[in-house]
Amino acid sequence: MNRRASPPAALDGWFAARGWQPFAFQRRVWAAAARGHSGLLHATTGAGKTYAVWFAALGRALQQRAAGTDDSRGLRVLWLTPMRALAADTQRALEAPLSELMPGWRVGLRTGDTPSSERARQAKSPPAALVTTPESLSLMLSQADAARRLQHVDMVIVDEWHELMGNKRGVQTQLALARLRHWQPRLVVWGLSATLGNLPRARQVLLGDADAQGVLVQGRLPKRVVVDTLVPPNPSRFPWGGHLGIEMLQPVIDEIDRHSTTLVFTNTRSQAEIWYQKLLDARPDWAGVLALHHGSLDPALRGWVEEGLKSGRLKAVVSTSSLDLGVDFLPVERVLQIGSPKGVARLLQRAGRSGHAPGRVSRLTLVPTHSLELLEAAAAIRAVAARRIESRRAPDKPLDVLVQHLVTVALGGGFRASDLLAEVRRTDAYRTLTDVEWQWALDFVARGGQSLVVYPEYRRVLPDDDGMYRVPDAAIGRRHRMGIGTIVSDAAMQVRFVNGTRLGSIEESFIARLRRGDHFLFGGRRLEFVRSHEMTAFVRPATGRRGAVPRWQGGQMPLSSELAHAALERLQQAARDRFPGPEMRALRPLLELQARWSALPAADVLVAETMRSREGQHLFLYPFAGRLVHVGLAALLAYRVGARQPASFSIAVNDYGFELLSATPVDWSALLATPEAAQRLLTTDALLEDVLAGLNATELSRRRFREIARVAGLVFQGYPGQARSARQLQASSSLFFDVFQRHDAGNLLLGQAEREVLEQELELGRLRETLTALTQRRLAFFELRRATPFGFPLMVERLREALSTEALTDRVARLLRELERAAAP
Repeated sequence: MNRRASPPAALDGWFAARGWQPFAFQRRVWAAAARGHSGLLHATTGAGKTYAVWFAALGRALQQRAAGTDDSRGLRVLWLTPMRALAADTQRALEAPLSELMPGWRVGLRTGDTPSSERARQAKSPPAALVTTPESLSLMLSQADAARRLQHVDMVIVDEWHELMGNKRGVQTQLALARLRHWQPRLVVWGLSATLGNLPRARQVLLGDADAQGVLVQGRLPKRVVVDTLVPPNPSRFPWGGHLGIEMLQPVIDEIDRHSTTLVFTNTRSQAEIWYQKLLDARPDWAGVLALHHGSLDPALRGWVEEGLKSGRLKAVVSTSSLDLGVDFLPVERVLQIGSPKGVARLLQRAGRSGHAPGRVSRLTLVPTHSLELLEAAAAIRAVAARRIESRRAPDKPLDVLVQHLVTVALGGGFRASDLLAEVRRTDAYRTLTDVEWQWALDFVARGGQSLVVYPEYRRVLPDDDGMYRVPDAAIGRRHRMGIGTIVSDAAMQVRFVNGTRLGSIEESFIARLRRGDHFLFGGRRLEFVRSHEMTAFVRPATGRRGAVPRWQGGQMPLSSELAHAALERLQQAARDRFPGPEMRALRPLLELQARWSALPAADVLVAETMRSREGQHLFLYPFAGRLVHVGLAALLAYRVGARQPASFSIAVNDYGFELLSATPVDWSALLATPEAAQRLLTTDALLEDVLAGLNATELSRRRFREIARVAGLVFQGYPGQARSARQLQASSSLFFDVFQRHDAGNLLLGQAEREVLEQELELGRLRETLTALTQRRLAFFELRRATPFGFPLMVERLREALSTEALTDRVARLLRELERAAAP
């Protein structure tokens, strides 16, 4: 290749030497970056996003070299990835063109797994490009010589921006970018995403007030995504959660058998463990070519699985979202999704793991685990065809992240308050930060606020005589650096064999329930619990056939609003006797029975059902707004009814609706049957007050405060080898919570805890929108003698909380026999 060629010609030449032609959207990114513009690139998975932005960075370097302005041999490009699992794969992809285009460049890797020797090498001889995570970048910002190390960074690329935008790691990224712009005002920033619904907003969140010249590039390639369903032969008319799951085992095995490499996605780690074990039990000949992958497994095990997928050595991998993103697995032919994906973006992301190259077809097959997931499958197919992708909401002013950042910057050379305030306000997250909030955060890190002022360890940042804020104590600095990653950390225990071999990590709450000799499934193995010591659970291989399955936090994913709307549209078609597609035809007996005994919910119809049983008075309501909204909605109605008459309620929710059960009679016909009565019960007036009164809001906020306290640096998790348990952390954070409530009621972290409960755990904004929509729907009210097909799964959901597995199975079987007899012609 001609090294003297112009930068655009050099980039074209590299592609031409391989018989490739750059896509138009790649050229648009190269041209925009060459002019110094930042932006967001949105393109389908496997379309070539990586080389679009990487060659833009190389083009800028070649341009500067040709102009003689390339006077730095230090770090020039930062590549931020949301997951460590993506880092090594990204590093390999970035290294491929360097020998021909930039032979003097080296790509480094820095994550929490990077050994200290490699970090020391990078400090002495920095690579030209560094693949890292938001947490590791914040750690770099906390070094005293951060300005010297990072002042020549010319371009930052934020991969999988949709994964970061909606959480506090995205805010951490915004603050880091603002700090880099402080040192390099002409910094070029590009974000990458394949699944975002609100692109202008996503660009604004990424770039902050630097968005004036921000470019939005969409790579519209003819990428075909095929979504279909493994339809069960005899779906039940009375479904309940998981009842179809293992019945679909043989169809899943047949699909895997027909293809060379298959990814089997589940929504939870518990589900992944179960399916991996069931597949291996059914096909022991797959031992060695069937693998398991989720975020709690040891990094070495995950790396082995990823390499096996790339090489085509593995027949199938059962995985959670740990393989959703970015990693290039060309050999994967098929993707199966166990259960509903709950969102269009997640479905498209997972479909893109197959056919991961321009021009190839991506195919995903849905495997329902209960009959009503056929409805979600039909809705998902409709939503994908219409490309209705969910929008992401970005956090607004999380003060715990700001407090952490203040200490980070104070460690990284110090700051002047007025300068840093201006810098922070340039981010989207803190664009509306008030002077009062800023002064509170500054006072909190300098004195511990009103209630901690007498404790020296909370005077983490102090001004010197020149007005520069710095960290006064080396021990405080060490503790802070160890806490920077707490934005994503979980209270987890290590799992090791008694000989010391590490298997991964499990949440402490699961281990706490085990007694010596208990069996459980983990990492695709049956294990026997031996003992726990210092946040480590020691195990040995078990010999039995049964075992409990660990439950990790974050397992419940609510139905997205886009998928919910599509489901209601399908139900509206069914109400008009239209059942398009194999999913709806298979579901027809269930829907016809629901319509015969009650009615079908729809976009303009709210169905309410009430009945009496030996347990009491039941109300079933079907808003189709997702389980988080239904928790708040059920609590709201229970509170408002309880304010009118003495009554206590048991609540059960799923993604389609909720059940309220009262031991005492409730006249729901008087409360709901007329539009005026329903309007009074479903009004948005006093919504916040009533939701907080209807829930144990203080306890919810206390639990949420634990995470806030960790991020803000109030609670120290311990030094390596001396980690504190989740119980200790909860006790420590609860103590702070109580102290602040009693002696510092204006502490803004308390308000943040309450706000996060409302916004994230209860989706208050969506709850308000749902209430408004419900009052505009026609109410179809029915007094029944028995549960309908839509009400039955809610009854089972409530019973599941109260009964053992065996008792639940017997109870469900008896109920099913009674209902099927009643439904018989």
